[in-house]
Amino acid sequence: MAAALCSIAVSAADGDDFEWKAKWISKQSATSGSNSWMAFRKRAVIEKVPASVTARIAADTKYWLWINGEMVVYEGGLKRGLDPGATYYDRVEIAPWLKSGENVISIAVWHMGKNGFSHIDSGSMALLFQAEGDGVEILSGSDDSWEASPIEAYMTADTPEPNFRLPESNVRYDARRFNEKYITDGWYKGEGPDWMGTVATLSFQPGAAPFGKLVERPIPLWKDYGIKDYVSVEHRGDTLVGKLPYNLHASPVLKVKAPAGKVITMFTDHYAVGPTQCLSAQYVTKDGVQEYEHLCWLNGEKMYYIIPDGVEVLEVKYRETGYDCGFAGSFKCDDPLLNKYYEKAARTLYVCMRDTYYDCPDRERAQWIGDEVNELGMAFYQLSPSAGRLAVKGLKEVCAWAKPDGAIYGPVPSGNWFRELPMQTLAYIGWYGARRQAFYSGDNSYVPELYPAFHRYLHETWKLDEDGLPVYRTGSDIWDWPDAGENQDGEAQLPLWYYLALKAEKEYATKIGEIGDAAADEALMSRILSSYNEKYWTGTEYRSKGHGGPADDRVQALAVVSGVASPDKYPALLKVLKEERHATTYMLCYVLEAMCIMGHPEMAQELMHYRYPTIMKDDCSTLWEHWNYDGSCNHAWSGSGVIIMNEYFAGIKPKHPGFKVFTVKPQMGNLKHIETSFETRFGKVHLKLDRNGKSITAELTVPKGSIAEIHSPNTGKIHYVNEGTHKVTL
Repeated sequence: MAAALCSIAVSAADGDDFEWKAKWISKQSATSGSNSWMAFRKRAVIEKVPASVTARIAADTKYWLWINGEMVVYEGGLKRGLDPGATYYDRVEIAPWLKSGENVISIAVWHMGKNGFSHIDSGSMALLFQAEGDGVEILSGSDDSWEASPIEAYMTADTPEPNFRLPESNVRYDARRFNEKYITDGWYKGEGPDWMGTVATLSFQPGAAPFGKLVERPIPLWKDYGIKDYVSVEHRGDTLVGKLPYNLHASPVLKVKAPAGKVITMFTDHYAVGPTQCLSAQYVTKDGVQEYEHLCWLNGEKMYYIIPDGVEVLEVKYRETGYDCGFAGSFKCDDPLLNKYYEKAARTLYVCMRDTYYDCPDRERAQWIGDEVNELGMAFYQLSPSAGRLAVKGLKEVCAWAKPDGAIYGPVPSGNWFRELPMQTLAYIGWYGARRQAFYSGDNSYVPELYPAFHRYLHETWKLDEDGLPVYRTGSDIWDWPDAGENQDGEAQLPLWYYLALKAEKEYATKIGEIGDAAADEALMSRILSSYNEKYWTGTEYRSKGHGGPADDRVQALAVVSGVASPDKYPALLKVLKEERHATTYMLCYVLEAMCIMGHPEMAQELMHYRYPTIMKDDCSTLWEHWNYDGSCNHAWSGSGVIIMNEYFAGIKPKHPGFKVFTVKPQMGNLKHIETSFETRFGKVHLKLDRNGKSITAELTVPKGSIAEIHSPNTGKIHYVNEGTHKVTL
């Protein structure tokens, strides 16, 4: 089924009171097992096409929409759901594809039919479609005019199944199974007889089980970059290797001449992550010249086609799709390593975005919330503001999926993972997660909705000891994982994460008028600060009594960035951070930030030079999960150093929500030149710094509606500038 490149208009959001007139439909004989596919078709007569026709479409799990043979939506739908019983739906403007007279509306639905770390299965294959405009109403379930048939050409490949974290299956497409016995391969164009039969309306209405509450898709439909040529195609025996320009979400395309029954296998260089199986695809040929596009995306740097004897390859291409946002940020300096790191971090961040923020797009495709803390922070400096909608989606989901006792966990949505990572959760709802998203974007509209879940988690799920410190929690439903790697002093880390979460909640409470909560948080923070220093400070470092190894650099860093460590302790803490290097790619950003807060950006830059080469291979456009090329090679949490590069080396931070007022306090360290730019809600900020000895020349562009405070690191003088481009000597 070939598809044409198109752009999609998404209308404004519906309210909760939207009236659904359509009903869920499916074939009475439809299978709801894993990896099942269904074709739906409706012939609709329209006398006059109005200026706007809005379609609302839901399916479990994904769908592709054609109107009059033209592709309108390439992979619609989101994995379920906002809460365990909810389903997302899309709202799409379809008037440009309609015509006066008969219209053929065709939809292919892929029912994943499996639970995973990113999806909860409804157990049913079905479609919900409602399109309305002036004089136009097209509803699924309104009459018997909808046709449907299982697409028998789709089945599960005979390659090893992907690991249990993924709800997707390895899809096999047998082109021989489009014939008179089944549906023809031109069904989506309206070709062939009306053999599909009528659709039986299912026994449940919109809003009822098993699909539950319908929630409008909160993020854009995917950006379709179209079908492209590979950078190069190499022949290796029976295998064609298509080189992709970078790590991306790719749907393989092929055109071959072959006899019937030949099996072509397709996968990327990310098919396996260590011993873990990821996704692959297969195509079984019919007789003659034929074209095929695998609709289910794979990710990687290279696409492999294993070609059996007797098959003549006429063409191989790929389609790139991805989250609809732009690479709005840039960073250049006189350090080639940092420039290279920034570019790889941006590519890694983007490839880890789809239905949710991912830890990785191959092994899991899961919204691990510790990863998302780093990712949403990176997005402000590297991507356009529309990326923020993905972060807000995640925040709303973790609150809606909270357990009966108030415990918040991740990844969600999930049908086979329910364990809590306490410190990741505290980070996510706290200062560097939810607070950063709200403050940096300037959008606090969702805070009142999430506040009750945050407050309950902090003050009911967590218990405090007699000193006001949180009691360390363990159990079968908890994954005790402060960070990867060795030398963990989790007991000493925990109160600092809790303190940072209280600091964020105090700000939330103040904004929404919960003044009593804010005062209680402030009192508790004061108590924790005193108790923590009394219990864990040894005179030379922070450590718990039960920790027998070297000092945990993560603990020292968190004490600094939280404000629990007073400046008189900085010399001792700097000594520890210089000697101990245990933080992983996930938590190194806090160590780097602590070094900068204590006034030593050159130490942070030296640590970057020590660590970052071990996650950046020249033949990989993205960053590795762990030091020394271990784990997956597309883990965006490894890119969080770009936040430090912008906020401390360049010195740009928001002072008021949304960067309405922002500060520029450069700490250039060993750098002599920095040029950075990024998008805020007000427009583009652009800063160029040149250092000559101690003197720094700053050239700053401030967007309309913003104010900048430029601080001189030498004199302490502050220059206040408004909209426009300004040149200041610091």
